[in-house]
Amino acid sequence: MNDLPFGFSSGDDGGDDGKGRRDQPFGAGQPFDMSQLGDMLSQLGQMISGMGTGMTGPGAGTGEPVNYTLAAQLARQTLGKHEPVSEGQRTAVEESMHLAQLWLDGATVLPAGPQKTAAWTPVDWQEKTLPTWKRLVNPVAEKISGSWMQSMPEEAREMAAPMMGMFSQIGSMSFGTQLGQALGSLSKEVLTSTDIGLPLGPEDTAALLPEAIEAFSKDLDVKDQEILVFLAAREAAHQRLFSHVPWLRARVLDTVEQYARGITIDMSGIEELSRNLDPTALQDPSKLEELMAAQGAALQPKATPEQTAALERLETLLALIEGWVEDVVHAAIADRLPSAAALRETMRRRRASGGPAEQTFATLVGLELRPRKVREAADLWERILNATSMEERDGIWAHPDLIPDAADLDAPAAFIDRLLGDSSSAEASDLDDPIAAIERLGRESGGESDGN
Repeated sequence: MNDLPFGFSSGDDGGDDGKGRRDQPFGAGQPFDMSQLGDMLSQLGQMISGMGTGMTGPGAGTGEPVNYTLAAQLARQTLGKHEPVSEGQRTAVEESMHLAQLWLDGATVLPAGPQKTAAWTPVDWQEKTLPTWKRLVNPVAEKISGSWMQSMPEEAREMAAPMMGMFSQIGSMSFGTQLGQALGSLSKEVLTSTDIGLPLGPEDTAALLPEAIEAFSKDLDVKDQEILVFLAAREAAHQRLFSHVPWLRARVLDTVEQYARGITIDMSGIEELSRNLDPTALQDPSKLEELMAAQGAALQPKATPEQTAALERLETLLALIEGWVEDVVHAAIADRLPSAAALRETMRRRRASGGPAEQTFATLVGLELRPRKVREAADLWERILNATSMEERDGIWAHPDLIPDAADLDAPAAFIDRLLGDSSSAEASDLDDPIAAIERLGRESGGESDGN
């Protein structure tokens, strides 16, 4: 799997010249000739002016680090032909979601989330989730964009200043290409709007993708209707959590952003590339593509302590979300769907083995989006429910300071002991401070559930 961040390549992009030799892009080993820089930039400007619509729209000339118009076009091209959602598929999704919501009412105190239920095509998924992807990939693209120019000798940088915008647009196109190809592939695989654990879609919509679900169902010896209800329950549970825990959506996305913004780049490789640049490479668009690929290969990310901490927080939070959803869904359907246990295990194997979602996220944001401790988190939520009540369990989401951390997943008994101790202390103080008791009861009933 490609574990290099968005905009990076694996370094083996060079082609073969037909004689067993690998290409050496950009005149590696040839000195950077300052006298040729003006001609190089002129040639670059002429080439860019003829690129047509690929240089227009969002990400082109607007200062954004990714050409999202190009990304959207390539995502659709990568997808190829697909069928629109039929009326029968739409009805099946709506009925499955309605049934799942009814069953979930007995498994969690969090009420039904979004009022809209949608059956999306892969193109719908691409369009509806793109705003969130912008938020996730921009920090990485911003880090990489312009790194080559910034690392050039100061004299060369001064001469190139009038063309800096052009270089930024080339980078924007490169990132747009990679994003479009990744989203095109991923849109064929995702089953719901929350399938990869992140709230990618609009806040008011629960969505399933019938085309991908039908492909997913072919390898399972389970009735299609049971699979659809199971996936609807997972989507509905995710949406209940994200809708009624106001801080959660922002916390997940902010943590991803913190990780991305913490990327540091070893500039030694790109400095070497700029010193050995062959200006004639820019006369040929294919060479320009090689230039961008080599730029990515030369830029090497370096993990920082801040990134490591952000990654641990993200993995723990995603594990807690997935573990809660798994427990709640299983409680809701275990006695109603014969295949409940088998489908639960199928999703666990699907998550553990990785797939397009993990690969895409590793490429776009530079981290593996795989909560490694989901089983431990699911076990913790189950223990909390057995030791307390549904209200106590779901009430933990009221504030980010209340949720378990990574250490609690390793020692669930200690967390439950603290939880029981806090609950006993609160009940014992009711007679001494009736106002506090009233406020506590208000919080438990949802009166102060926003945690802000």
